[in-house]
Amino acid sequence: MARTCVTNRIRRLRFDHDEMTQQELADRIGVTRQTVNAIELGKYSPSLEVAFRIAAVFAVPLEEVFQYAPPAGEG
Repeated sequence: MARTCVTNRIRRLRFDHDEMTQQELADRIGVTRQTVNAIELGKYSPSLEVAFRIAAVFAVPLEEVFQYAPPAGEG
C-alpha cells in the first residue's frame, strides 16, 4: 500500500497526552485501533470528520495534527 502525501504528528501528540494508547484514541474518535495505526503510519488518510475528531481530542488546530506534503514537482 502506498503512503499518502499527508503526514501527521499523532504519535507525538499521544505521547504528550499522558502516553495515550492507540486504542484509547480509537475509542475517543470512534474507529478501530488498526485504523489509528494505519493513519499514524501514513498508510491511510482519514476522512475529514475523523481528522477533526483527532484534532479535537488533543485540543489543537487540524494543521497541528496533519500536514500536506505533495510529491516533488506538484503543488
